Amino acid sequence: MTETLLGVCFFLFVMATVGAILLIFRWRAAERLAHGDVEFASGKAKGLWASLLQSMFVIGELAPGPKVRRDPVRGRLISAGYRSPAAPVIYEGVKVASLLVLALILGWVGLLYQESPLIAMVLVACGAGFGYLLPERVLDAQVGARALKVERALPNALDLMVLSVEAGQSLDSALVDTSRELQVLYPELSNEFAQVQMELRAGRSRTDVLYSMGQRTSSKEMKKLATVLIDSDRFGTSLGPALRTHARYLRTRRRHEAQEAARKLSVKLIFPVFFLIMPAIFVITLGPAVLTFYEALAPSLGL
Repeated sequence: MTETLLGVCFFLFVMATVGAILLIFRWRAAERLAHGDVEFASGKAKGLWASLLQSMFVIGELAPGPKVRRDPVRGRLISAGYRSPAAPVIYEGVKVASLLVLALILGWVGLLYQESPLIAMVLVACGAGFGYLLPERVLDAQVGARALKVERALPNALDLMVLSVEAGQSLDSALVDTSRELQVLYPELSNEFAQVQMELRAGRSRTDVLYSMGQRTSSKEMKKLATVLIDSDRFGTSLGPALRTHARYLRTRRRHEAQEAARKLSVKLIFPVFFLIMPAIFVITLGPAVLTFYEALAPSLGL
Protein backbone atom coordinates (compact mmCIF):
# COMPACT_ATOMS: atom_id res chain seq x y z
CA MET A 1 0.00 0.00 0.00
CA THR A 2 2.91 2.30 0.71
CA GLU A 3 4.32 1.77 -2.77
CA THR A 4 0.92 2.53 -4.27
CA LEU A 5 0.70 5.76 -2.28
CA LEU A 6 4.19 6.72 -3.43
CA GLY A 7 3.19 6.01 -7.02
CA VAL A 8 0.14 8.22 -6.70
CA CYS A 9 2.24 11.01 -5.22
CA PHE A 10 4.80 10.63 -7.99
CA PHE A 11 2.06 10.76 -10.62
CA LEU A 12 0.62 13.95 -9.13
CA PHE A 13 4.09 15.47 -8.91
CA VAL A 14 4.83 14.72 -12.57
CA MET A 15 1.49 16.16 -13.69
CA ALA A 16 2.04 19.31 -11.63
CA THR A 17 5.56 19.72 -13.01
CA VAL A 18 4.44 19.32 -16.60
CA GLY A 19 1.61 21.79 -16.07
CA ALA A 20 3.93 24.32 -14.51
CA ILE A 21 6.41 24.03 -17.39
CA LEU A 22 3.66 24.52 -19.95
CA LEU A 23 2.36 27.59 -18.14
CA ILE A 24 5.84 29.08 -17.79
CA PHE A 25 6.80 28.67 -21.42
CA ARG A 26 3.41 29.33 -22.95
CA TRP A 27 4.42 32.92 -23.72
CA ARG A 28 6.71 31.66 -26.47
CA ALA A 29 3.78 30.50 -28.55
CA ALA A 30 1.33 33.10 -27.24
CA GLU A 31 3.46 35.93 -28.59
CA ARG A 32 3.51 34.37 -32.05
CA LEU A 33 -0.22 33.79 -31.94
CA ALA A 34 -0.85 37.37 -30.87
CA HIS A 35 1.11 38.75 -33.84
CA GLY A 36 -0.71 36.49 -36.28
CA ASP A 37 2.40 34.57 -37.38
CA VAL A 38 0.62 31.24 -37.02
CA GLU A 39 -2.73 30.24 -38.48
CA PHE A 40 -4.62 27.24 -37.19
CA ALA A 41 -6.48 25.36 -39.91
CA SER A 42 -6.81 28.51 -42.00
CA GLY A 43 -8.88 30.21 -39.32
CA LYS A 44 -11.53 27.48 -39.20
CA ALA A 45 -10.65 26.25 -35.71
CA LYS A 46 -12.87 27.70 -33.01
CA GLY A 47 -13.75 27.06 -29.41
CA LEU A 48 -12.40 23.98 -27.70
CA TRP A 49 -10.74 22.68 -30.87
CA ALA A 50 -8.76 25.92 -31.26
CA SER A 51 -7.63 25.74 -27.62
CA LEU A 52 -6.53 22.14 -28.12
CA LEU A 53 -4.55 23.05 -31.24
CA GLN A 54 -2.88 25.91 -29.39
CA SER A 55 -1.96 23.56 -26.55
CA MET A 56 -0.44 21.08 -29.02
CA PHE A 57 1.44 23.98 -30.63
CA VAL A 58 2.91 24.96 -27.26
CA ILE A 59 3.97 21.37 -26.54
CA GLY A 60 5.50 21.13 -30.02
CA GLU A 61 7.51 24.31 -29.45
CA LEU A 62 8.83 22.88 -26.20
CA ALA A 63 9.64 19.49 -27.74
CA PRO A 64 13.37 18.83 -28.17
CA GLY A 65 14.93 18.04 -31.50
CA PRO A 66 16.16 19.94 -34.58
CA LYS A 67 13.61 22.11 -36.33
CA VAL A 68 15.07 21.26 -39.75
CA ARG A 69 13.61 17.78 -39.36
CA ARG A 70 10.13 19.26 -39.82
CA ASP A 71 10.57 19.80 -43.57
CA PRO A 72 9.86 16.17 -44.58
CA VAL A 73 7.19 16.02 -41.89
CA ARG A 74 5.52 19.04 -43.44
CA GLY A 75 5.45 17.24 -46.80
CA ARG A 76 3.63 14.28 -45.24
CA LEU A 77 1.20 16.62 -43.50
CA ILE A 78 0.44 18.38 -46.77
CA SER A 79 -0.18 14.98 -48.37
CA ALA A 80 -2.68 14.29 -45.58
CA GLY A 81 -4.43 17.63 -46.18
CA TYR A 82 -2.92 19.71 -43.34
CA ARG A 83 -1.47 22.82 -44.99
CA SER A 84 -1.41 25.20 -42.05
CA PRO A 85 2.04 26.71 -41.28
CA ALA A 86 1.63 25.54 -37.70
CA ALA A 87 0.87 21.93 -38.70
CA PRO A 88 4.42 20.56 -38.15
CA VAL A 89 4.65 22.13 -34.68
CA ILE A 90 1.18 20.86 -33.74
CA TYR A 91 2.15 17.41 -35.02
CA GLU A 92 5.23 17.35 -32.79
CA GLY A 93 3.06 18.47 -29.88
CA VAL A 94 0.59 15.65 -30.54
CA LYS A 95 3.44 13.12 -30.53
CA VAL A 96 4.82 14.40 -27.23
CA ALA A 97 1.36 14.59 -25.66
CA SER A 98 0.53 11.06 -26.83
CA LEU A 99 3.84 9.83 -25.41
CA LEU A 100 3.23 11.40 -22.01
CA VAL A 101 -0.43 10.37 -21.74
CA LEU A 102 0.09 6.72 -22.64
CA ALA A 103 3.23 6.45 -20.49
CA LEU A 104 1.44 7.90 -17.45
CA ILE A 105 -1.68 5.77 -17.98
CA LEU A 106 0.24 2.52 -18.29
CA GLY A 107 2.51 3.42 -15.39
CA TRP A 108 -0.56 4.20 -13.28
CA VAL A 109 -2.11 0.84 -14.21
CA GLY A 110 1.11 -0.96 -13.33
CA LEU A 111 1.31 0.66 -9.91
CA LEU A 112 -2.35 0.10 -9.05
CA TYR A 113 -2.80 -3.50 -10.17
CA GLN A 114 0.70 -4.96 -9.91
CA GLU A 115 2.16 -2.72 -7.17
CA SER A 116 5.60 -3.26 -8.64
CA PRO A 117 7.84 -0.31 -9.58
CA LEU A 118 9.76 -2.48 -12.08
CA ILE A 119 6.61 -3.49 -13.95
CA ALA A 120 5.44 0.12 -13.85
CA MET A 121 8.72 1.30 -15.40
CA VAL A 122 8.43 -1.32 -18.15
CA LEU A 123 4.86 -0.25 -18.86
CA VAL A 124 5.92 3.40 -18.91
CA ALA A 125 8.63 2.63 -21.49
CA CYS A 126 6.20 0.61 -23.62
CA GLY A 127 3.55 3.32 -23.42
CA ALA A 128 6.06 6.03 -24.31
CA GLY A 129 7.27 4.14 -27.38
CA PHE A 130 3.78 3.27 -28.56
CA GLY A 131 2.52 6.79 -27.92
CA TYR A 132 5.40 8.31 -29.89
CA LEU A 133 4.85 6.04 -32.90
CA LEU A 134 1.04 6.13 -32.88
CA PRO A 135 0.66 9.61 -34.52
CA GLU A 136 3.03 8.55 -37.31
CA ARG A 137 0.95 5.48 -38.10
CA VAL A 138 -2.24 7.57 -38.01
CA LEU A 139 -0.66 10.14 -40.34
CA ASP A 140 0.43 7.43 -42.79
CA ALA A 141 -3.11 6.03 -42.77
CA GLN A 142 -4.55 9.49 -43.47
CA VAL A 143 -2.09 10.04 -46.33
CA GLY A 144 -3.08 6.72 -47.92
CA ALA A 145 -6.80 7.35 -47.43
CA ARG A 146 -6.58 10.81 -48.98
CA ALA A 147 -4.56 9.52 -51.95
CA LEU A 148 -7.21 6.83 -52.51
CA LYS A 149 -10.00 9.44 -52.48
CA VAL A 150 -8.09 11.56 -54.99
CA GLU A 151 -7.55 8.59 -57.31
CA ARG A 152 -11.24 7.65 -57.19
CA ALA A 153 -12.21 11.19 -58.20
CA LEU A 154 -9.78 11.48 -61.10
CA PRO A 155 -11.83 9.85 -63.92
CA ASN A 156 -14.85 12.11 -63.36
CA ALA A 157 -12.58 15.13 -63.01
CA LEU A 158 -10.86 14.30 -66.30
CA ASP A 159 -14.23 14.04 -68.03
CA LEU A 160 -15.10 17.56 -66.85
CA MET A 161 -11.70 18.83 -67.97
CA VAL A 162 -12.20 17.28 -71.41
CA LEU A 163 -15.55 19.05 -71.77
CA SER A 164 -14.00 22.37 -70.76
CA VAL A 165 -10.96 22.02 -73.01
CA GLU A 166 -12.96 20.92 -76.05
CA ALA A 167 -15.32 23.86 -75.46
CA GLY A 168 -12.37 26.19 -76.13
CA GLN A 169 -11.19 26.98 -72.60
CA SER A 170 -7.56 26.98 -71.53
CA LEU A 171 -6.09 24.54 -69.03
CA ASP A 172 -6.21 27.15 -66.26
CA SER A 173 -9.91 27.83 -66.82
CA ALA A 174 -10.61 24.11 -67.04
CA LEU A 175 -8.93 23.56 -63.67
CA VAL A 176 -10.98 26.37 -62.11
CA ASP A 177 -14.29 25.03 -63.43
CA THR A 178 -13.45 21.45 -62.49
CA SER A 179 -12.46 22.50 -58.98
CA ARG A 180 -15.72 24.37 -58.54
CA GLU A 181 -17.85 21.46 -59.81
CA LEU A 182 -16.08 18.88 -57.62
CA GLN A 183 -16.22 20.89 -54.40
CA VAL A 184 -19.15 18.93 -52.94
CA LEU A 185 -18.52 15.38 -54.12
CA TYR A 186 -14.70 15.29 -54.15
CA PRO A 187 -13.34 18.05 -51.89
CA GLU A 188 -9.81 16.57 -51.78
CA LEU A 189 -9.23 16.76 -55.52
CA SER A 190 -11.04 20.10 -55.69
CA ASN A 191 -8.63 21.56 -53.14
CA GLU A 192 -5.67 20.27 -55.14
CA PHE A 193 -6.88 21.92 -58.34
CA ALA A 194 -7.62 25.13 -56.42
CA GLN A 195 -4.07 25.04 -55.03
CA VAL A 196 -2.72 24.70 -58.57
CA GLN A 197 -4.69 27.73 -59.69
CA MET A 198 -3.47 29.84 -56.77
CA GLU A 199 0.15 28.92 -57.45
CA LEU A 200 -0.28 29.81 -61.13
CA ARG A 201 -1.69 33.20 -60.15
CA ALA A 202 1.28 33.71 -57.84
CA GLY A 203 3.61 33.60 -60.84
CA ARG A 204 5.10 30.11 -60.73
CA SER A 205 5.71 28.31 -63.99
CA ARG A 206 3.07 25.83 -65.07
CA THR A 207 5.58 22.98 -65.24
CA ASP A 208 6.70 23.50 -61.64
CA VAL A 209 3.11 23.83 -60.41
CA LEU A 210 1.96 20.65 -62.13
CA TYR A 211 4.99 18.75 -60.90
CA SER A 212 4.32 19.94 -57.36
CA MET A 213 0.70 18.79 -57.68
CA GLY A 214 1.88 15.28 -58.53
CA GLN A 215 4.37 15.14 -55.66
CA ARG A 216 2.11 16.78 -53.09
CA THR A 217 -0.62 14.17 -52.96
CA SER A 218 1.57 11.02 -52.75
CA SER A 219 -0.67 9.45 -55.39
CA LYS A 220 0.78 7.58 -58.36
CA GLU A 221 -2.17 8.46 -60.55
CA MET A 222 -1.81 12.17 -59.79
CA LYS A 223 1.86 11.93 -60.75
CA LYS A 224 0.86 10.32 -64.04
CA LEU A 225 -1.73 13.03 -64.65
CA ALA A 226 0.86 15.71 -63.91
CA THR A 227 3.22 14.06 -66.40
CA VAL A 228 0.48 14.02 -69.07
CA LEU A 229 -0.31 17.71 -68.52
CA ILE A 230 3.37 18.70 -68.50
CA ASP A 231 4.10 16.78 -71.73
CA SER A 232 1.05 18.27 -73.45
CA ASP A 233 2.08 21.77 -72.42
CA ARG A 234 5.72 21.21 -73.38
CA PHE A 235 5.22 19.61 -76.80
CA GLY A 236 2.04 21.47 -77.75
CA THR A 237 -0.08 18.37 -78.31
CA SER A 238 -3.85 18.41 -78.11
CA LEU A 239 -4.94 18.19 -74.48
CA GLY A 240 -8.46 16.83 -74.99
CA PRO A 241 -7.55 13.44 -76.52
CA ALA A 242 -4.75 12.99 -74.00
CA LEU A 243 -7.11 13.55 -71.06
CA ARG A 244 -9.79 11.31 -72.56
CA THR A 245 -7.25 8.52 -73.07
CA HIS A 246 -5.96 8.90 -69.54
CA ALA A 247 -9.50 8.80 -68.11
CA ARG A 248 -10.17 5.60 -70.08
CA TYR A 249 -6.94 4.14 -68.73
CA LEU A 250 -7.92 4.96 -65.13
CA ARG A 251 -11.33 3.31 -65.49
CA THR A 252 -9.80 0.24 -67.11
CA ARG A 253 -7.22 0.00 -64.36
CA ARG A 254 -9.90 0.30 -61.66
CA ARG A 255 -11.95 -2.44 -63.33
CA HIS A 256 -8.89 -4.71 -63.45
CA GLU A 257 -8.19 -4.04 -59.78
CA ALA A 258 -11.77 -4.95 -58.91
CA GLN A 259 -11.52 -8.17 -60.92
CA GLU A 260 -8.22 -9.02 -59.24
CA ALA A 261 -9.73 -8.43 -55.79
CA ALA A 262 -12.69 -10.66 -56.72
CA ARG A 263 -10.34 -13.47 -57.78
CA LYS A 264 -8.37 -13.18 -54.56
CA LEU A 265 -11.52 -13.43 -52.48
CA SER A 266 -11.87 -17.20 -52.92
CA VAL A 267 -8.32 -17.74 -51.71
CA LYS A 268 -8.79 -15.46 -48.71
CA LEU A 269 -11.97 -17.32 -47.73
CA ILE A 270 -10.06 -20.58 -47.29
CA PHE A 271 -8.73 -19.68 -43.86
CA PRO A 272 -12.01 -18.55 -42.20
CA VAL A 273 -13.87 -21.47 -43.79
CA PHE A 274 -11.29 -24.02 -42.65
CA PHE A 275 -10.75 -22.69 -39.13
CA LEU A 276 -14.23 -21.35 -38.27
CA ILE A 277 -16.92 -22.95 -40.38
CA MET A 278 -15.56 -26.48 -40.86
CA PRO A 279 -15.19 -27.24 -37.11
CA ALA A 280 -18.82 -26.23 -36.55
CA ILE A 281 -19.94 -28.46 -39.45
CA PHE A 282 -17.97 -31.40 -38.02
CA VAL A 283 -19.57 -30.94 -34.61
CA ILE A 284 -23.09 -30.79 -36.08
CA THR A 285 -22.69 -33.71 -38.48
CA LEU A 286 -20.38 -36.05 -36.56
CA GLY A 287 -21.52 -35.20 -33.03
CA PRO A 288 -24.69 -37.37 -33.02
CA ALA A 289 -22.83 -40.28 -34.66
CA VAL A 290 -20.07 -40.14 -32.04
CA LEU A 291 -22.64 -40.13 -29.23
CA THR A 292 -24.49 -43.09 -30.78
CA PHE A 293 -21.27 -45.13 -31.10
CA TYR A 294 -20.34 -44.24 -27.54
CA GLU A 295 -23.71 -45.38 -26.15
CA ALA A 296 -23.52 -48.64 -28.16
CA LEU A 297 -19.94 -49.51 -27.22
CA ALA A 298 -19.97 -48.26 -23.62
CA PRO A 299 -21.51 -51.44 -22.07
CA SER A 300 -19.15 -53.79 -23.89
CA LEU A 301 -16.12 -51.71 -22.93
CA GLY A 302 -17.27 -51.38 -19.35
CA LEU A 303 -17.57 -47.63 -19.47
